[in-house]
Amino acid sequence: MSVPSGRIAGLDVVRGIAILLVVSRHAVPDVFGGAGVVGVVMFFTLSGYLITGVLATELTRTGRVDFRRFYLRRARRLLPALVALVVVFAGVTLVFDPLGDRDRLPATVAVLLTFTGNLPVADTSAAAFHSWTLATEEQFYLLWPALLAFAWVRGRVGAALVATSVAALAACVAVLVWLWPHADNAYVLPTSWFVCFVIGAATRLRGDAARVPTALVPLMLAALVALSVVPLRGHALTYLVAGPAVACFTAVLLLAWSRWREPGNGIARALAALGVVSYGAYLWNYPLTLWLRPDLGAVAGPLAAGLTIVAAALSWRFVEEPVMRRARTRSP
Repeated sequence: MSVPSGRIAGLDVVRGIAILLVVSRHAVPDVFGGAGVVGVVMFFTLSGYLITGVLATELTRTGRVDFRRFYLRRARRLLPALVALVVVFAGVTLVFDPLGDRDRLPATVAVLLTFTGNLPVADTSAAAFHSWTLATEEQFYLLWPALLAFAWVRGRVGAALVATSVAALAACVAVLVWLWPHADNAYVLPTSWFVCFVIGAATRLRGDAARVPTALVPLMLAALVALSVVPLRGHALTYLVAGPAVACFTAVLLLAWSRWREPGNGIARALAALGVVSYGAYLWNYPLTLWLRPDLGAVAGPLAAGLTIVAAALSWRFVEEPVMRRARTRSP
């Protein structure tokens, strides 16, 4: 597929790398033990960067945040593709029940549509486990706009970034102490990852692209790839060291590539195109992998990776892009 005009190619390449890592983790888990963590943290950092940019632009222009408009835009971007997934998810479960968890379908649908997959609220299908990241992002969207707007009008943005980072790390430590020695139980909790969003936000508000040496980019990419083959689950340091480190590495890429408007050719263009459909790819990859695994075993992951691209392209072409196009048309 082609990359739509008007997008920042560099940010789409970051998205493309992130989703490629997530899909690789599901396709070949024995090789890419840490790729899921790395890819998800890259998405979290990018979200912090982008959402803060949207809010900062509005605050600079008007001195306030139109929360109704902000959340309507988020809903238009996220809900249509999610609803499409839920419809197919329900159909596959009711007709085929590949995981034998049809009885969990009502709870699964409720958790998916309420963005509560990172909370211990219900016993849901294993194929919906990945929804914890969507919930974590939505909870960030609920908290950060108000925090930033409050600090902005008082001229205390720097203090807000520091205070939020300290609070996020303190909450993470408190939860890890509470769960000790079972650090992996913290994996889906929002307290484990909130600081990564704040690093992205700080990058947008305080970062300077002109001060990023070009030589840093390949080093950051090498570091992300290296961490992707290291098993990162089950350690307290995953949340206190690895997560923030990946967020910082991603921040360097965001600054270095924030002015990269055209994707060019070859690998960069392919990654940018993958980045365009990354949301749909993330929604579909994990369910497809788990649905195929009972019958296909080790082949399920690579096959699901291929089907993910098809599903993501269809989601973009027939669900996501038409909704966004209509929204742009109606905007004054």
